[in-house]
Amino acid sequence: MSQLKIEIYDPALCCSTGVCGPSVDPELIRIAADVDALHKQGVSIQRFNLSQDVQAFTINNVVLTYLQQNGPDAFPIVLIDDELKAEKRYPTREELSAWTGITLSQPSVGMKAVKIIKVNSVDQDCCEPGSGCC
Repeated sequence: MSQLKIEIYDPALCCSTGVCGPSVDPELIRIAADVDALHKQGVSIQRFNLSQDVQAFTINNVVLTYLQQNGPDAFPIVLIDDELKAEKRYPTREELSAWTGITLSQPSVGMKAVKIIKVNSVDQDCCEPGSGCC
């Protein structure tokens, strides 16, 4: 049996994970951690950000058609082997576990699940090269 190819197509985010800036969506933190955990287990999983990976949105016919029909505000979407599995949301841990056969658990109590991120002043662009934000 061949390995699944999981692709997550994010809306336009400030940086590759969206985990930057003064107020971070906890769902972005969770999906970034889940993707990292699955990647470390050898799962073929990638994320593409509409603001930074435009070509990825145009070379995949499923994603391009979705973008043309629904617009950029309909993301994120998840494809498994080029089949649409989730739209307008990130997959849950349960879904990722079911698709991959790998159990993803919550971080232990007291365990730090979030990496400390430098937050720049409001008047500085988060994704400016060398800003250190992302």
